[in-house]
Amino acid sequence: MGSPVPSGEGSPGASAATNTSPGLKAPTRRGTELVMLSFAAGLVTLALILVELNQERSLSLRILYLGLAYLGLFACAHLAVRRWAPYADPAILPCVALLNGLGLVVIHRIDLALEGTVFPDGSTWDPVAFKQVIWTGIGLLLFAATLKFLPDHRMLARFGYTFGLVGLVALLLPGVLPGFIAPTINGAKIWLRVGPLSIQPGEFAKILLMVFFAAFLVSKRDLFTVAGRRFLGMDLPRARDLGPLFAAWGVTVAVMVLQKDLGSSLLFFGIVLVLLYIATERAAWVVLGLGMFAGGAVVAWKLFTHVQQRVANWQDPIARYDVVGGGYQISQSLFALATGGIGGAGLGAGRPEMIPEANTDFITAVIGEELGFVGFAALLLVYMVFALRGLRGAIAVRDSFGKLLGGGLAFAVCFQVFIVVGGITKLIPMTGITAPFLSYGGSSLLANYILVALLLRISAAARAPQRIAKPKPQQPAIADQHTVMVERPK
Repeated sequence: MGSPVPSGEGSPGASAATNTSPGLKAPTRRGTELVMLSFAAGLVTLALILVELNQERSLSLRILYLGLAYLGLFACAHLAVRRWAPYADPAILPCVALLNGLGLVVIHRIDLALEGTVFPDGSTWDPVAFKQVIWTGIGLLLFAATLKFLPDHRMLARFGYTFGLVGLVALLLPGVLPGFIAPTINGAKIWLRVGPLSIQPGEFAKILLMVFFAAFLVSKRDLFTVAGRRFLGMDLPRARDLGPLFAAWGVTVAVMVLQKDLGSSLLFFGIVLVLLYIATERAAWVVLGLGMFAGGAVVAWKLFTHVQQRVANWQDPIARYDVVGGGYQISQSLFALATGGIGGAGLGAGRPEMIPEANTDFITAVIGEELGFVGFAALLLVYMVFALRGLRGAIAVRDSFGKLLGGGLAFAVCFQVFIVVGGITKLIPMTGITAPFLSYGGSSLLANYILVALLLRISAAARAPQRIAKPKPQQPAIADQHTVMVERPK
């Protein structure tokens, strides 16, 4: 049922760009990774201390527990990379550790701000920082399992169509199930409730669908590179080749309508367009795709109330400040960013309790308030370094499937950050997508750590030294062979 593995490539060790001299061992750069992880751990520890001190309270044992758990988890992650992906990029895991650690600090900060808060229904705030540590531990278990049981990323291509079917079902399932299984939370129907646990299948669906599209585009690349008519300097694809693009557009509109989730639909369609562009190097696919998405968004805005509400909140949130489901959230986010200014109010000195959903959808607004523009820009730079190192591994790996998959995975994180930051700054309508590695939540962390493991596996294949095959002994020519007389037995 899956598409074949791209031919023409050797083992993962053969993906390196250069040969190594016999007897010399190529550097794995794991020591560099350990130094950067130690630096990230130091920053996170200092941030935890500053949060407690700015709350005018003595240092508590919670810092010790959080700090030790953080150190232990990423020490184990480093050992897993050292054992199962020794030639992986040394900068990817430290970037993730810093982002995850900063998210843990901010979630702990919000717990302190909301401690003892009584809500209108009579419930009190339940601290979630330690729950985030547990989710991080489970995510790193999946991370290590992916590295161990996936020795070659090209194995995924064999199950491309299977992954595509499972991903499509997972993406659309919450929109068609009844409310007691798939409840509507914060206006979006993207969750599945299984007993006491809730899971967001769309987070895993994006990875499955990226594997499918990478395998599909590798096997059908010639189909998408055939040019049709030329229009405005672009070679448009033939009409009969637009089927996959229309299918992706239809799924996007279905997600927007059934699940009331603008963010997931935008993220999914953006990933499809980027994979098409990487595979074909033709801007016409991107232009056509953006035009189709814009047309679908306009139709959805005309027909569906929830889309109209999101757009109205985006256009003038202050005018809808007191309206139920109005612009209160985005207004508070803008107030927080304005309060932070250039240098920020300081860790622990802001007012995150004034921002709804501060530890999930609006955690970047809390960071902008307490760290200011400088800290917020530094956060975006860490994301940029993560994406660039992922793209570097995708460029260096030799097989086409690895290039497409690695490029799609790195772009997905970068584009998700753009959607989140664009929403809280009123650049685009608010979507409800969470910031990767920062926001509280299990589904996002689990899926993103699988994504990181895949990026490390691809970069390991790209950076591993090329194995030089031992020369086969030369057989002497037939003319040089000695003649042996054999007597017939009597």
